Amino acid sequence: MKAVVMAGGEGTRLRPMTASMPKPLLPVANRPIMEHVLRLLKRHGLTETVVTVQFLASLVKNYFGDGEELGMDLTYAHEEKPLGTAGSVKNAEEALRSDSFLVISGDALTDFDLTDLIRFHRERGALVTVCLTRVPNPLEFGITIVDEDGRVDRFLEKPTWGQVFSDTVNTGIYVMEPEVFDYVEPDIPVDWSGDVFPRLMKEGKPIFGYVAEGYWEDVGTHESYVKAQADVLEGKVDVEIDGFEISPGVWIAEGAEVHPDAKLRGPLYVGDYAKIEAGAEIREHTVIGSNVVVKADAFLHRAVVHDNVYIGPQTNLRGCVIGKNTDVMRAARIEDGAVIGDECLVGEESIVQGNVRVYPFKTVEAGAFVNTSVIWEARGQAQLFGARGVSGILNVEITPELAVRLASAYATTLKKGSTVTTARDHSRGARALKRAVISALQASAIDVRDLENVPLPVARQQTARGSAGGVMIRTTPGVPDSVDIMFFDERGADLSQGGQRKLDRVYARQEYRRAFPGEIGDLRFPASVFDAYTGSVMRAVDTTGVAESGLKIVVDAANGSAGLVLPSLLGRLGVDALTINPGLNEARPTETAEARRAGLVRLGEIVSSARAAFGVRFDPVGERLSLVDERGRIIEDQRALLVMLDLIAAERRSGRVALPVTTTRIAEQVAAYHGTQVEWTTTSPDDLTRVAHKESSVFGGDGQGGFIVPEFSSVFDATAAFARLIGLVARTQLSLSQIDARIPRAHVLKRDVITPWAIKGLVMRRVVEAAGDRSVDTTDGVRVVEPDGRWVLVLPDPAEAVTHLWAEGPDDATAAELLDDWSVIVDSAER
Repeated sequence: MKAVVMAGGEGTRLRPMTASMPKPLLPVANRPIMEHVLRLLKRHGLTETVVTVQFLASLVKNYFGDGEELGMDLTYAHEEKPLGTAGSVKNAEEALRSDSFLVISGDALTDFDLTDLIRFHRERGALVTVCLTRVPNPLEFGITIVDEDGRVDRFLEKPTWGQVFSDTVNTGIYVMEPEVFDYVEPDIPVDWSGDVFPRLMKEGKPIFGYVAEGYWEDVGTHESYVKAQADVLEGKVDVEIDGFEISPGVWIAEGAEVHPDAKLRGPLYVGDYAKIEAGAEIREHTVIGSNVVVKADAFLHRAVVHDNVYIGPQTNLRGCVIGKNTDVMRAARIEDGAVIGDECLVGEESIVQGNVRVYPFKTVEAGAFVNTSVIWEARGQAQLFGARGVSGILNVEITPELAVRLASAYATTLKKGSTVTTARDHSRGARALKRAVISALQASAIDVRDLENVPLPVARQQTARGSAGGVMIRTTPGVPDSVDIMFFDERGADLSQGGQRKLDRVYARQEYRRAFPGEIGDLRFPASVFDAYTGSVMRAVDTTGVAESGLKIVVDAANGSAGLVLPSLLGRLGVDALTINPGLNEARPTETAEARRAGLVRLGEIVSSARAAFGVRFDPVGERLSLVDERGRIIEDQRALLVMLDLIAAERRSGRVALPVTTTRIAEQVAAYHGTQVEWTTTSPDDLTRVAHKESSVFGGDGQGGFIVPEFSSVFDATAAFARLIGLVARTQLSLSQIDARIPRAHVLKRDVITPWAIKGLVMRRVVEAAGDRSVDTTDGVRVVEPDGRWVLVLPDPAEAVTHLWAEGPDDATAAELLDDWSVIVDSAER
């Protein structure tokens, strides 16, 4: 006997889950509903099956193919238009004419004894046998009455309570004889219960009803979909679960990685190659799909999570459904009954209320409170570039596919035959992405000079040696799971705002240039990169007096790529240096704020015990520098900026210093005292670079460990800053603590306020209005200056739904009070 699986319905009540996926492919316990149906058919010997398809038919065909993987023989009957339950089977008549056949829905979960159903049909000599079951609430189904012999007396489709005369309902499973096709008109919509069965009964044809024992759930609503998951996990339905039951009710599939400190309370299911991190809590009736990542301290209870979903740290998911390829970011909360469609982005600290539907390809902004469904709104195009290139979570937001598209767009903005320098940090993720970038560049008629693993300043300097631009891929500082793809101009500086917009336009249009076979770019690996770099530093930076000073320095390479250039540099300087942590650690391409702090504390201890002049600590890519004075005391980044400024200004006695507007105004006092002038810039690194590149510039810094040495380059360079610092200290013959002591204390505080994108403009208007007659500086954001010199800066973030506030006062309490006052003004825009 053959079977017919009806898989053509749209499943409109299950949207948005079925907006981009046919209902039979919806996973239950990480397997499509229809796969459970096919496995049931196989168990009862029904291996030859015709599948009727219509809505998103190609997805069903592509998934199941010819059925070989299931040990079945599948063929397909395609409906050009919906033909109803009978019309769709009529459409497959040619394959079913030879014998009795069984009809079953591809989107109902059941474990009925189909063998006994077929036996009943044959014993009764029926033309049609309707499989029935008893349900508590028959309103959504067709009610059926049978007599003592099992013959059907009456049908009633979807009754009201006043019409309910039985709890026995039609399950949509039938055994039929081919003669039934004589009662179905071709190529028009025809239903079994509404059209064919009443006619058969009127003519007295043998229609029987078989009341089945077992489980049956018509997965037609979100509630029944979630219920079906729980029933499978509770063992209420006899289906195969793919995985290992490691403890009662806790199923773990092959390749899944569950940290010992994760909390699992079954029944639950974790799909193949999913990863559950320490501190995550997975509670009852949760189903986690394949390749899902659940980060630390996430909480999931009765949540159904489809494949390839990212669940960020501190998220809270209860009784919701999350579609495939969706990213749920840090501290987001999704309430009971909510459904998030495929390929959505749920931003940090956002809340999606219960029963809200978010349709596929939509974005819920960070901090948003969503209490109505998001259906028609287009997914907001997040700004491609952030503060340092294109950043995101590796293999979640930043994938090899995205890297290829980005590199193709970048190549398209350059002339054919141009050369681009590529580099990376020492992480595996950066290595993999760089290979994708190189392939895309070459395929776009760009020659590539690959530096492999080098410090970021070396990549910039090498780019400036004849390349049209550069690409550096590194782990995001302080965020081990994320990467930055950084694009350089011909000077090795970050792309300007105009260059970013140009690349963004090409990327958005996807109008990538392709090379002809003879135009494919070349790939070269330049030699002696580190010697060339350190030689350039020594020629450009004044290190007179170092060799004679007898300075003893402790240098912490932090197991990063800076350690690759330090031996050559320290040898040329001729300084007595103790280098610690020089080797590369591939497993730690960046460091958290806590690890950095612990490293500085350790450095301070070594400096103090070694009686060194000072200590320096490089960041993992050699871009930023942290300082420890001769007593082992950490000099905080903002303070280190003032110390460097004081040293340089005291020696140069003229020129301009480039600083971002977020810097303490004490910098102006220090610069003016020594005859130099501050030129304020935006917080954008490329703007700081632009100002530092001017002829009169003597120094630049961002207060976060980034220092610019203009005589060498116009970008942040920790190695050049280190060489300059040694020379300055050697010539001034003052210790860092002495220099620090002569600079007034600064009191600058910072705060971030979540601000939805839609009201950022309103926020800034409110700030300007609130400023009134006070002095306003709009170099970057809005800086409001009080008559007594206190100031607050309000600056919307270019890449996130956040507004940053800085305030400076004569003491921390005053600065905090300013932040409180202006935070209220920023928050008021939401109300």
